[in-house]
Order: sequence, then structure tokens, then C-alpha cells
Amino acid sequence: MTEFVASEIREGVLELRLKRPEKKNALNPDMYAALASALRAADEDPRVRVVWLTGSGDSFTSGNDVTSFVDGSRKAGGRLPAHDFLHALATLATPLVAAVNGMAVGVGATLLLHCDMVFAARSAFFRFPFVDLGVFPEAASTVLLPRIAGHARAMEMFLLGDRFDADAAREAGMVNRVCDDGALEEESLAVARRLAQKPASALRATKARVRAAGPDLAAIIDEEIGPFGEMVRSPEAQEAFSAFLEKRKPDFSRFD
Repeated sequence: MTEFVASEIREGVLELRLKRPEKKNALNPDMYAALASALRAADEDPRVRVVWLTGSGDSFTSGNDVTSFVDGSRKAGGRLPAHDFLHALATLATPLVAAVNGMAVGVGATLLLHCDMVFAARSAFFRFPFVDLGVFPEAASTVLLPRIAGHARAMEMFLLGDRFDADAAREAGMVNRVCDDGALEEESLAVARRLAQKPASALRATKARVRAAGPDLAAIIDEEIGPFGEMVRSPEAQEAFSAFLEKRKPDFSRFD
């Protein structure tokens, strides 16, 4: 486990906390690897009945660390650092509860679509900035979000890329409950611990049957990785990433 992801098992709940607050908990390759390992281990550990995930500071996660994301896309035949994590997320048999304590941007928002229950602080906000970065939404979110929010709302969220608050996320079906900021951790952990007291086999079987009624998300994630990596290396995406790092507005006018 990396220093940026804290892990502890208490009362049947594997508590995972992103701990890179000075970078808004932006996910780097070490964090992705640690999270993937933790999720896979959870399914094999009889002590773990529920996984609970949150951030630290004022952020859940701002998404991919742009620098390491761009560097990673140029290595290993374009295999992106997030791939193993997203695959582990999509195949996790153990129920997963998220507590969104602040901004949830990019993969920080798409990963929530794989969670079984999501709690959000009243001050939390969400954003799908993929089109603005010259790529398409990942994590099978182009399948999941329309199912949850409906086609029209999903397209508005994806194409405009505007931020939206916790109440809007709840209306869209992404969030189960909006909590006062100071009560988020207590309320979400109370539900996670309540779930952990139920029969583990029934919890997992229910999750498996609900998942079986939908598409094969792991296969979709695998299909996405090649085209997504190609888009990350496109001139438009490179301009978007450079503009982000240089804190300026991107200029896409020279691209067809």
C-alpha cells in the first residue's frame, strides 16, 4: 500500500482513504496500483464484507494526475495506469460504499458509477471533463451514466463538462444520500457497518445478480483502453494537457 492510500479493516469494513490532499487526491500510478490491489484482496479476505472509500482534505479525488497520466500513456504500448484499477473496480464482488467528501472529477466521478451506494457531502461537486481534455469518458461510463441518469442528462453532463453539485448528482441517480459535511463520514460508515452485519454470501449474490442483468463492464473497459490511449496521444489532447499544466485556456482552433 502506498503512502497516498490508507487502509484499515474495522468491523468488517475495509476502509480506504485517498491521502494526497495537497494534490486534491489526484491519482498517480502508485495509487492506482494500491487501489487495484486492495480491491482484489478484499474479495479474498473473509474479514472484509464491505469496502468503504473516501478522500481526505477538501477533495474526494480530482481524477488522474495529469503529469503521470500523460507519461503513462506513452509507455507499455499505451497501457494507462488506471486500467488495472478500473478492471478491479468493475469485477469487485464485495459491496462498495463511497463517501464523496469534496470534488469528484474525471475518474473520480466515473468510478462512482461502479459503487453500490454513494454518499456525498453537501459541499461536494462533480464533473466529467473528458471532452474538454480531448478524450472520451472512460470506465464504461458511457454505458453506465445513460442507464442511471437517462440519455439526455448524460449527454449534457458529458458534452458540456460543467460541474454540478451533490443535489444534482442525487437527482441524476449517482448519489443515494446527501449529508451535512460534518456528518458524511459517520453516516456513510454507519451504513457500511450495517451492511457488514448482513450475510456476506447474500450481499455478494445480490450484487452479482444485479450486475448480471447489465452489460459486461470489464469487457467494455478492456475495449476502451486502446482507443482511449490513442486519444490521449492526439494533438488535441496534448494541447488540453499542456494548457492545464500551464494554467491557460486551450486553443483547439488549429485542429480539424
